[in-house]
Amino acid sequence: MILEKIRDPEDIKLLNSAQVDRLCRELRDFLVENVSKTGGHLASNLGVVELTVAIHRVFDTSKDRLVFDVGHQCYCHKILTGRQSLFHTLRQLGGLSGFPKPYESEHDAFVAGHASNSVSVALGMAHARTLLHEDYSVIALIGDGAMTGGLSFEGLNDAGASGEPMIVILNDNGMSIDANVGGLSRHLSRLRSEEGYNNFKRWYKDKLQGDSPAKKHLYNVSSHVKHWLKSNLLPESTMFEKMGFSYMGPVNGHDVQKLTQMLTWAKEKNGPVLLHVLTEKGRGYSYARQDPERFHGTPPFDPATGEPLRQSKPSFSSVFGEALVELAREDNRICAITAAMTSGTGLSRFAKEFPNRFFDVGIAEGHAVAMAGGMAKQGLIPVFAVYSSFLQRGFDMLIHDISLDNLHAVFCVDRAGLVGADGQTHHGCFDPAFLSQVPGMTVLCPSSFSELKEMLHFALFSVTGPVTIRYPRGAESVYKGCSLPVQFTPLREGSDFTVLTYGILVNEALKAADILEKTGISVRVLKLNRIAPLSADEVCAMLKGTTRLLVLEDCLDAGCVGQRVAALALEAGVKLDKLILRNCGSTLPTEGSVEQLYSSRKLDGVGVAASIEEALHEQ
Repeated sequence: MILEKIRDPEDIKLLNSAQVDRLCRELRDFLVENVSKTGGHLASNLGVVELTVAIHRVFDTSKDRLVFDVGHQCYCHKILTGRQSLFHTLRQLGGLSGFPKPYESEHDAFVAGHASNSVSVALGMAHARTLLHEDYSVIALIGDGAMTGGLSFEGLNDAGASGEPMIVILNDNGMSIDANVGGLSRHLSRLRSEEGYNNFKRWYKDKLQGDSPAKKHLYNVSSHVKHWLKSNLLPESTMFEKMGFSYMGPVNGHDVQKLTQMLTWAKEKNGPVLLHVLTEKGRGYSYARQDPERFHGTPPFDPATGEPLRQSKPSFSSVFGEALVELAREDNRICAITAAMTSGTGLSRFAKEFPNRFFDVGIAEGHAVAMAGGMAKQGLIPVFAVYSSFLQRGFDMLIHDISLDNLHAVFCVDRAGLVGADGQTHHGCFDPAFLSQVPGMTVLCPSSFSELKEMLHFALFSVTGPVTIRYPRGAESVYKGCSLPVQFTPLREGSDFTVLTYGILVNEALKAADILEKTGISVRVLKLNRIAPLSADEVCAMLKGTTRLLVLEDCLDAGCVGQRVAALALEAGVKLDKLILRNCGSTLPTEGSVEQLYSSRKLDGVGVAASIEEALHEQ
């Protein structure tokens, strides 16, 4: 086994061609075997095996800076940079992250998890290198999916104009850019990628560039002809070259030798280079190749059959999708918007049944929010289904394009709270704070599937301004009740302590009450159905008779609901002898199951019960 002998990326540089090909096969086998046990991003990593190996044959990532876009294609990089023996801990509590993390290794140049920022980050590193008079290469690895985000073009535009030496590797697995590449342009691109072409190009420049007026004239004329041909036959290259990049490719992303050669040439250029690489998601594993969407992010599965080890259950996402389809049948004003997350947000059925009312805008959340504003202004009812951590990029548009005109757009915020194995970059721990700051925004928090359906109907037809419904990843738990979207619902009466919470954390609050009941402690459980708007009068009514309060949330403490409740309680003259704000604290949790993360932050029933017992003991 060659892979077992790779202790450091420098070992890869010592391999011959046959050994490199064997290493790639072993990497794919290793990925399938390990991801089948831990779950994770498989198809994207299978597609970049040769590309990752080639990068490590040309560069030293302990010094050279390799910036991943999103980072779900970093597994091979981690395996080859000393973390092979830890791979069984991938996405587990205390184990390897599924995304690049500088605290794990000097080979991880920058944290990643969201899309379209890699070129901007890499340009910043290139500027730092130049200003500090240091010597290293800077590489941004970005996929064609991430190129649908506007930030990527902001970065490309500035990077090309800067003239900074850096390489952008465009990993094109057959989406937007590849569709515009015809047979002739591919043929010419292959010619441009050949060694003979590049050698001729160097000779041509040497011969025609000089002080002679005749040479200068001939070179200028031939350059005009070359650019005219490229603009007509290679439009995808001239787009990047007009930004200031030297365009190379497209090149077969599964040919290690050719990739190594092209990266070497790109490294020699003293300016911005864009290397266009064609890859295939899921390559080397038939099930992932046939269904790359399902194997983009997969739970543990049987590698022999490709089937998941656990049968999927109805989730908040799937229930939302089904409910929206039913409501859309009744009202043709309802439209659905997603930002490249059709299946993840439960909108696949809506997309099939109402293709004219379904809009996938790509990785462009800010655009999606602004577009929803335009739709709402003209009489439609737009529903934007989006992950909590991705909606962060649309905050400006929520205020400027939705709130200022009090437009009726519905934001269905999936993956609210702690999401588990995807970790810090994907936890939805900020939306309770930032959504509550948007003037006129109503924020609803269902705790069960039935509540989600009721609140979706209420949001669509009973709210006049902007409205958000936030719900978690995963399936329903113990609580399956249904409360109409009033401010709060008492779930359990008690006299010794009150627990106030919302969403699926009601399950942990009820568990804590059960635990404490056995010790003779009586706990009242209140469920907030709406966390914004929140008034002093409502808080006064909610906390009537309460002197000891614990507010339970899976968000960060800054701007949490508990802080607002405490401030409003003080304003209303509600006297609390004891107040506990139990949340995620000031830092985001890392990877792990939701249950493990709840336990680590004392958000589970046991932790809540212990906090209450401790508070009563102190008093």
